Amino acid sequence: MKNNNTKNIINQISLIREAANSFITNELNSRGYEGVLPAHGIVFSFLFRQKGPIPIISLVNESGRSKSTVTGIVKTLERYGYIYKETAPDDGRSFLIGLTPKGLNVKADFEEISDLLIKNVYSGIPLKERTYICEILSKIVSNLK
Repeated sequence: MKNNNTKNIINQISLIREAANSFITNELNSRGYEGVLPAHGIVFSFLFRQKGPIPIISLVNESGRSKSTVTGIVKTLERYGYIYKETAPDDGRSFLIGLTPKGLNVKADFEEISDLLIKNVYSGIPLKERTYICEILSKIVSNLK
């Protein structure tokens, strides 16, 4: 499907996001991950890079999402046993979050699904064009902020 209508970029981005989310959802479901959605990837990705529990505000800052959105994701992942939440030792009003053993077990599949998605997204697209489209999309994001 070729569409050279430059006014249609938002629709194209929406279609890409929808297709990517569908791909990720199908992969997660086929691997038996109950309760995990594509939107949860930012949480897993960040927590995989940590050495231990981190303040929830660090995740809010890293993700660029609102505190209420991150809190909702954390509650869902906690309910399904992928992460745990504990009171911060130095501040009883804030929480630390970390991966449970079940959450740590997601890492290999998470990386495999991510690699498969990237492979599919960039199939047949030369590196120069990949770089160019990423630059353009970054400019669009900046223009909308």
